[in-house]
Amino acid sequence: MTGSAVGAALVVAAVAVVATTACTRTLPDAEQVGDPLPGLSDEELARFEAGRALFDRVFSVDEGTGPLFNENQCSACHTFPATGGTGEQLVIKATRRLPDGTCDILASEGGENLRRQATPALARLGIERDTLPSASADIATFAVPFLFGLGAADLVPEQALHDAADPDDLNGDGISGRVGRTPDGRVGRFGRKADVASLHEFTHLALFNEMGITTSVHSRERGPNGAPLPDGVDPAPDPELGDNSADLITDFVRMLAPPPRPTPDPDAAPLLAHGEALFTAIGCAACHTPYVTTGPSRLAPLDRVRAPLYSDLLLHDLGPALASTCGPGATETEYRTTSLLGLGARRPYLHDLRAFNIERAIELHGGEAQSARDAFRVMTTVDRQALLRFLRSL
Repeated sequence: MTGSAVGAALVVAAVAVVATTACTRTLPDAEQVGDPLPGLSDEELARFEAGRALFDRVFSVDEGTGPLFNENQCSACHTFPATGGTGEQLVIKATRRLPDGTCDILASEGGENLRRQATPALARLGIERDTLPSASADIATFAVPFLFGLGAADLVPEQALHDAADPDDLNGDGISGRVGRTPDGRVGRFGRKADVASLHEFTHLALFNEMGITTSVHSRERGPNGAPLPDGVDPAPDPELGDNSADLITDFVRMLAPPPRPTPDPDAAPLLAHGEALFTAIGCAACHTPYVTTGPSRLAPLDRVRAPLYSDLLLHDLGPALASTCGPGATETEYRTTSLLGLGARRPYLHDLRAFNIERAIELHGGEAQSARDAFRVMTTVDRQALLRFLRSL
């Protein structure tokens, strides 16, 4: 993109920002990171706190942890910058591309999540973890998702996702976002491959995959690599966690407020504004959509508001450098656009934490993001620092 083209695009971007912020309530930030949404009722706040207590609880083997698991506490992974955030643990997944082109998520071999720990009863039988499937499988690691903002993501209407998608790039802008799909074909909006439909399912799946805790949604324990579980190693009756407790954990995540954005030095305001305009001008906002609008919600703070997710929740091809596993509706190089909400409080970056700074994360983008990456590469030092300063302010 030439300098004159960037300049023209900056003017358009500035006008667009003004136009889109003139109406509709905006989801407010928290006063402190980890706080609940402002405006909740006393009853809702009580559910938030009860859910947080369960999220922080260390579950014993007798309460359902294992026999195979990764951690025995939700907040053991979702730690930074506060409970509900991210961490440096990596989830291991395995898939296989079948001859007919479809993706086998290797559920029968535990490929959805290869667990790294075993309870003492299972370890005494010589089973200490899931093992890697056959050599024909693709193996990849994935970082712990940042949970702030997922309550809003859960409420974006399906029709809005379809309207935003452009799988055949009919507008010719090089961006061809696609709606993700669950294994049974429903619209997905959670997970790196957009293969989980709702926050409710996301919570139940995490309890099952990460902690080995069965619920009404995943009620049968999974043995090593999907094999039957040996007798006598699981003392807790299934389901191990009741729906009320699982719902409280879901509501805790749903009610987490967006992290507060740092208050900039007044002298830095023009630089941040310039960086924000560049973000749109070079095409970053085509996928990292600054705001999504929620549908109706029983929670007043989430009811039909503009939420600053910086994600369109669609699948985009990011090129071969970032290839990993496939998904039910995603290729090896496609990922659901990562929300940049709270980006300034996260590091390292990308789905597998391979980038230790934002510049490297941008440099590894290809595919549909290649034009934005190339524009970043040729920026002046001043423009580059303005864009990075804006990203760190999110």
